[in-house]
Amino acid sequence: MEVGAFLAMPVLVMLDVDQSEIGELFHFALGYLQENLYLLMIMSGIFGVLRVLGGVGILRNRLWGLVVTAAMCLVTLVLMIFMLPAGIADGLLSGGAFVLIVVSWCGQRPLPGRKVAEGCGGGAPASGR
Repeated sequence: MEVGAFLAMPVLVMLDVDQSEIGELFHFALGYLQENLYLLMIMSGIFGVLRVLGGVGILRNRLWGLVVTAAMCLVTLVLMIFMLPAGIADGLLSGGAFVLIVVSWCGQRPLPGRKVAEGCGGGAPASGR
């Protein structure tokens, strides 16, 4: 999705489409983004490339891919407030992906230094039952 906006930018530049014309179709919470949509498209391309690189790292079972992807999810969650209303969908997708990444990284490991009491859902079953 983000790379698509970056790839559309050369077409818009070649067609000599003004940023203000595009700004009438997309509305953001910040006027700065509204006035500089071409810069936003470049930033979107950088985000997209980093997301693809992180995905390739995860597919190759590399920890750096997991860290890059988690960092991109966190950055997106922080920046989604500035991209309203489209940021809501971006936040839902990035938030869901971040939860899945943390679950895959941590697995079933308990918090360090805390013992789970027997019978509280996390302890080993009692022997002989």
